[in-house]
Amino acid sequence: MADPGIVMVGIGDCAIARCPVKIKTSGLGSCVGVTIYDRHEKIGGLLHTMLPNIKKAGIKDNPTKFTDAGIEYLVAEIIENGGSRRKLEAKLVGGSSMFENSHMNIGERNIKSAKETLKKLGLEIIAEDTGKNYGRTIIFDTLTGDLLIKTMLRGDKVI
Repeated sequence: MADPGIVMVGIGDCAIARCPVKIKTSGLGSCVGVTIYDRHEKIGGLLHTMLPNIKKAGIKDNPTKFTDAGIEYLVAEIIENGGSRRKLEAKLVGGSSMFENSHMNIGERNIKSAKETLKKLGLEIIAEDTGKNYGRTIIFDTLTGDLLIKTMLRGDKVI
């Protein structure tokens, strides 16, 4: 049975919530999980993106599939629901290189796109756990702003 205090986010999707709700996503490999949080208002969101750049893809149907457009969308939603742009902070997770000899480097490109977009929006990245070669599940706590990172073989940690 699903926990009513946890909102699940699928691949290429996002959710926002207020304290005391938690937001969870699984299966972060080359995908990137981005949390945006207003610590004062206790409102935040989690984005699970698949691809780095919406303009290069030429697809406009789902901005949350794309790191650049998804971050812009998530920030706008948080502000529309009471968050303050000046108080927003970001955390990044994922962007792994899941396959040896992959020439596409989707994970690296997702990380780069996230950092560029957050910088363009003037948002500080206060913590990250990116790259490497393993998948992650994350649970974002809107009460504290903590981000629990769960892995199969490397244990859990909070950033």
